Amino acid sequence: MTSVLSHINQEESHYAPKQAYFNPYEQNGGTVLAVAGEDFSVIASDTRLSQGFSIHTRDLPKTYKLTSSTVLGACGFHGDVLTLTKILQARLKMYEHEHNKKMSTTAVAAMLSTMLYSRRFFPFYVYNIVAGLDDEGKGCVFSFDPVGSYERETYRAGGSASAMLQPLLDNQIGFKNQQGVTKTPLSQEKAVKLVKDVFISAAERDIYTGDAIVLNLITKDGVKVETFPLRRD
Repeated sequence: MTSVLSHINQEESHYAPKQAYFNPYEQNGGTVLAVAGEDFSVIASDTRLSQGFSIHTRDLPKTYKLTSSTVLGACGFHGDVLTLTKILQARLKMYEHEHNKKMSTTAVAAMLSTMLYSRRFFPFYVYNIVAGLDDEGKGCVFSFDPVGSYERETYRAGGSASAMLQPLLDNQIGFKNQQGVTKTPLSQEKAVKLVKDVFISAAERDIYTGDAIVLNLITKDGVKVETFPLRRD
């Protein structure tokens, strides 16, 4: 009786539909974070590029300077990051040649939103944050979802450690759920120190974040880049 049932099961499995799975995406880890001040912005990322438990490189920043006042932070699937940034750079050059001026940060954010929405049926698997100065010289941060919806914010974290970093930013910059706290303007020194601290915390808890921080400080004088070490294990 047992042999008959096993034979029937084999026959059924022979005729059962076979499923083939195709996943064009890969999660390569990494974290980006941006904070806007009164007349400056800070955007930073770690430098680890990994896949699963393998580290491909320890020296790959996920921030990309677009203009003298705009920096993009992008992480997720590195293949899509490379494609997206290549298209962005080409469009920025086309804009500059046509209008004889650099594209503003707000215009870059709007253009990126349109690019992401045009790929909504096969989206770029990328977490994007744009930081820079707006037309009035004030710091601005724009965060995006994968299909182009975006908003201007004061601070935002994205990537593999974003769930850990965002609550810390809510507490230290947004003063969420705090009573009797006097909100003071965020200085450049405090913003840089805070970014370092939150990345050190992320490196302790997230295996996809580590090795070093590349920090971009955007002011009216341009973009200043600094690198700080993180744990390498």
